[in-house]
Amino acid sequence: MENLNSGESAVAYGGKSGSAVGTRSKGGTVEPWHLLRLHPTSHSDGREGSLLLLPPPRKALRHALPVVLEGVVGPLVVFYLLLVLTGFRGALIAALTWSYLALGRRLLKGERVSMLLLFGTILITLRTVIAFVTGSAFLYFAQPMAGTVVISVALLVSAVVGRPFTQRFAHDFCPMDPAIMRRPLVRRFFIRISVLWATVLMLNAGLVFWLLISSSLRSFVLERSAVTYGLTAIAIFFSITGFMAMMRRDGITVQWASTRAHRLDSKP
Repeated sequence: MENLNSGESAVAYGGKSGSAVGTRSKGGTVEPWHLLRLHPTSHSDGREGSLLLLPPPRKALRHALPVVLEGVVGPLVVFYLLLVLTGFRGALIAALTWSYLALGRRLLKGERVSMLLLFGTILITLRTVIAFVTGSAFLYFAQPMAGTVVISVALLVSAVVGRPFTQRFAHDFCPMDPAIMRRPLVRRFFIRISVLWATVLMLNAGLVFWLLISSSLRSFVLERSAVTYGLTAIAIFFSITGFMAMMRRDGITVQWASTRAHRLDSKP
């Protein structure tokens, strides 16, 4: 099996010293916070096998939380608070300011910019410009639905051509060794999961549009969040469990790192 050393792994996935993805090891090299890779192991009958250690759930949550907070939750909370306190235009400026400050902080510190933050900043910029020009709250919230449909179609197209976008989004939350990505079953998994996410996004767009035309502005902001986050949580659950099942079908033993990490660390 071809393995990357820690420095190569960090470069492959954008890790830098002090970044949210890259961390500095004792030897001075930079490596991702938890690079998914295969560890050689032996079965009870003496056969050689491979073990994939998934990051401990709490550690994964601590890594993913800043990405979600700065790219999704932050702009939403700021927008709603300013919507209540100052009105629609003040909320637009506040959400846009949050996104640019978060993006600027990442760039100034030399940290990797997540796809969520990058796409979110681009989309919120376009939405704000159009909303200020037209003065329409409906158009401001209708634009993300159109964007969601476009992303859904893009995911389907990427799956059809065999280059699923979900691979890139996965690296925002847990980088993977290229040796894993080259496995045929893994590539097929990301193609299927792209179809799943495309379906979820299209369903979300339909439900959000129905809420937009049937709810008040303040109610819509909260109801849309409940629908979007609920569907996203379901899709994440099926993505993780599907990945684990696929790796086991490929003959790989899959375990959470918290149960076996200390055993691997003790090996020479």
